[in-house]
Amino acid sequence: MRHTGTGWRTSSAHWDWSSYSVRDAVLLARVRRLTELGLRLDEVRDVLANDAGRELTEILEELDADLARQEADIRERRSRLGALLAEPPGATGPVSPGLAALLAQAPRTDSPSAAKDREYLTLMDATSSGSQEIFALLGTLVADPAVVELYERLDALAEAPADDPRIAPLAADLMAAVPEELFAAIPEDGVVVTGFKEALLAEYTPAQAEVVDRLMDAFMERGRG
Repeated sequence: MRHTGTGWRTSSAHWDWSSYSVRDAVLLARVRRLTELGLRLDEVRDVLANDAGRELTEILEELDADLARQEADIRERRSRLGALLAEPPGATGPVSPGLAALLAQAPRTDSPSAAKDREYLTLMDATSSGSQEIFALLGTLVADPAVVELYERLDALAEAPADDPRIAPLAADLMAAVPEELFAAIPEDGVVVTGFKEALLAEYTPAQAEVVDRLMDAFMERGRG
């Protein structure tokens, strides 16, 4: 800083004290510091306009908290990306954290019926606003190794007729495996998408479709009760 005869001027920033006050210098310093921390000029303007009279430390603490939230979000996104990169070819693809956690608990199986269920869960993940609560409630069921046996029993009906005697017991056992808390999560005014049940049943062979049809009817009836 050097004296120019009319005021003090800094040699680096060429600050002319004859034209600006100390208050202006403080404001400029705050602008520079906030922009260095990543705020755009329009964001800096809003911060300074809304926070007149507040200590800079308080503003910076809020900024730090916001950056911490962004950092946590980035970590979560990178974790999900890492899970996707680790998936084998033909996996379901990007899913929510809730569904990713649910699938991580499921025992490994090559069951075609289990693969269908993963596809339906992925569809629910993308279309249902209440799916995260349901995924949390399904955790106990999915983690149970006995579920694999139920899938295998459904797979075994692939070539069976629609009146196979194994249908009713399997539907009952599948219904018994559903966590009680899940029924309370079914909205009373839930919207049934026209044609969805028919489209779902069309994915199965006749005997398997009969099991799934009975399970869906019992599930909805129990939910209404």
